[in-house]
Amino acid sequence: MSIVIVTGSAGLIGSETSRWFHEQGFDVVGIDNDMRARFFGAEASTAGKRAELEATLPRYRHEALDIRDAEGLGRLFARFGRNIRAVIHTAAQPSHDWAAREPFTDFSVNAQGTLNLLETARQVCPDAVFIFTSTNKVYGDTPNRLPLVEQATRWEIEPSHVFAQGIDETMSIDQSKHSLFGASKVAADVLVQEYGRYFGMKTACFRGGCLTGPAHAGTELHGFLAYLMKCVVSGTPYRVFGYQGKQVRDNIHSHDLVAAFWEFFMAPRCGEVYNMGGGRHSNCSMVEAIQICETISSRKLNWSYAEENRIGDHIWYISDVRRFQSHFPAWQYRYNLHQILQEIHAACTP
Repeated sequence: MSIVIVTGSAGLIGSETSRWFHEQGFDVVGIDNDMRARFFGAEASTAGKRAELEATLPRYRHEALDIRDAEGLGRLFARFGRNIRAVIHTAAQPSHDWAAREPFTDFSVNAQGTLNLLETARQVCPDAVFIFTSTNKVYGDTPNRLPLVEQATRWEIEPSHVFAQGIDETMSIDQSKHSLFGASKVAADVLVQEYGRYFGMKTACFRGGCLTGPAHAGTELHGFLAYLMKCVVSGTPYRVFGYQGKQVRDNIHSHDLVAAFWEFFMAPRCGEVYNMGGGRHSNCSMVEAIQICETISSRKLNWSYAEENRIGDHIWYISDVRRFQSHFPAWQYRYNLHQILQEIHAACTP
């Protein structure tokens, strides 16, 4: 019996991960206590996705466990011991704004929860691969100091700049405003690296751009493309915060991210860090995304503009994924931006 433990298993990346590893023949133990409903309300609940996983994956078992419960994690891991081949950690409090409301909750979920998982894995299954879904917010607002040029529908970087193909892992995480969410994810990110470098565990941080897909339960506080398309289809008013709506995000489909997890699982390394997003392959500004959503849905979005941007928000962020590709050349994108939005539209259209 080979076990893969997936935290946040009923969320966007967790559910994709659960299905992927199940299809590869693993038994999957999913940890998810639907904190997303507490963070963002009933519309963001993962209960439906949990039920779907339990109904369709015969070797999936669900544990409604809080990752802040170190003793509970210890008992669960001990049940499977060294049969645990991987821990894929996708559970998180993912919102800038929500973190400022409850800093202790945010930090305990993102930082303490990650430490609990790392230490439990070290004690019980030290040879297991440990993959962490980090975030580009570990760089804080440093990307906003890049030489950017305002264009008709987006901000862009000077084409001669070293980051013209995207931001790579050499960008500093120091001397920047992260938001409290970004700070808690920095703590978790560094812990994952340290357990790799100090203890020799096979760990990796995937610093994601905008992670998306049709399974995303998007809300105003989290879930850019999914929430945007939901608003277009339903007629719900949408607000754009700052930068004339020209802020740029790269967007990666959950399938493509989990495919990257798989490549690392098959040939793991110690204490790795990878920027992982849509890169130059799949990116858009807010106003460009609105235009594409309106075209796909044949509906107009009812949107308004607020001049003040969200704290720590990026004006322009595109990931340079070439370091990961140099380590794992077999990995490639399956989805571009239009394909992503078409799938999201199909998922949220009655």
